[in-house]
Amino acid sequence: MSTYESWPTRFEAELVRLGVPEPRARRLTEDTAAQAAEQAADPAGLFGPAHLYARHLVTELSAPVDPEPPRFATAGPVLLHLSAVGKRYRRRTVLRDVDLTVRGGQVAAIVGANGCGKSTLLRICAGLTRPDSGTVRRTRRVGYVPQDGGTAGWLTADEHFTLFGAAAGVVSRRARSTGAHLAARLAWRPDPGQRVQQLSGGTRQKLNLVLGELHGPDLLLLDEPYQGFDQGSYLDFWRQVHAWRDAGRAVVVVTHLLHDLNNVDHVLDLGER
Repeated sequence: MSTYESWPTRFEAELVRLGVPEPRARRLTEDTAAQAAEQAADPAGLFGPAHLYARHLVTELSAPVDPEPPRFATAGPVLLHLSAVGKRYRRRTVLRDVDLTVRGGQVAAIVGANGCGKSTLLRICAGLTRPDSGTVRRTRRVGYVPQDGGTAGWLTADEHFTLFGAAAGVVSRRARSTGAHLAARLAWRPDPGQRVQQLSGGTRQKLNLVLGELHGPDLLLLDEPYQGFDQGSYLDFWRQVHAWRDAGRAVVVVTHLLHDLNNVDHVLDLGER
């Protein structure tokens, strides 16, 4: 049996032994295996020994999440509030009675198995999809970064900055300079003559992040925004998230990377509903 085949089996068995219900242990195992496959990595090399990672994960998930962690006691006003939000598509209920409150200076993670409605919920937060029930209140200035798409392959990064800046009432020169500054924070210097279709997947995702922040939003909604990032870019991304939090912004990030939960103030697990 290969390491890739045996590691998830040992991981799931250890979760169950530590008291995690079998359906929950199976879902965590599937999410962890998907993360390793996405990065084309051996799970043992990515996470370490299965039994140790299982214990670490159980410790993290069992720790109480303080709605107002002491080190962020100065959190600002509510910038996003969901109450009893529900969504159905034909006969299938995607979301039911979802509640979430995020203040300025806080980061919230939305987690759950594939198909549980994470991206749908983020679109509801952004005002792009209407819920069938419940209420949504959000600040006026919102930045939304989708998981896929959002850019035009035949345009350059500078042309994207100009276009998105114009939509926010920012003049071209300022939009381009702001875009270049934000890109530098992600260790990326756009080539003025390079079209987006020539960029790697990770660099296109950096462009998406810059476009989401270009107009200085108070609330950032990010749908697995690190797709294609290498380890350095991934760390740069979280440093930027912390900078947004320190600046009093609110951030909501959809993720399936379990160790991301160490970086956030709130966790909304749609798989638990």
